Amino acid sequence: MTTLSMSQWIGVAVWAGMTAMASAEPTIMRDPATHEQLVLALRKAEQNDPMKNMAVVAKGEDSSVANQPPSLLSQSDIISFGGLATLVPKRAILQIPRSCTERMKIEAGAKLVSWAEFYTANRGWITTIEISRVQAEGNRPLADETRKYMSKCRNLIVATYQGGPISLLPAKLPAPPSIQPATTPQ
Repeated sequence: MTTLSMSQWIGVAVWAGMTAMASAEPTIMRDPATHEQLVLALRKAEQNDPMKNMAVVAKGEDSSVANQPPSLLSQSDIISFGGLATLVPKRAILQIPRSCTERMKIEAGAKLVSWAEFYTANRGWITTIEISRVQAEGNRPLADETRKYMSKCRNLIVATYQGGPISLLPAKLPAPPSIQPATTPQ
């Protein structure tokens, strides 16, 4: 097998380019559109505009006003310590010990940071408990071992899902079985 020099590679590339140009269809040149042609095309487009025939009146309330999302702060709890603060969803904090009650409000001059950054700086007094999505939805209760651990833990406990804080909805109780009166055969 022989190696090709740089000039040979360039020659091959030029030859391939010229072959491609020779086999391509010739470019058709045309004059640019005149002002009159552009005006005529615009008039045709305006005459065929389907939006002109539509009714503009909307029925009902203005959905942009009626469906305003609540504020982020109303849906979050604030944890603040050491000049840093972060937001976690409501119901994500599972346990607040007395020593941490002062940390549940924003300090003056605190810098708002992400959960990951805040937790990294404060993991000495924050404990996370990883929960499943089914548990977060309230369809399955926390395990007994988790509840025992929480009762003994003296740290602030935050529920997490894949490393990020998540709300833990109250466990849904199963519907009590309905008692049907026994029917007597006739």
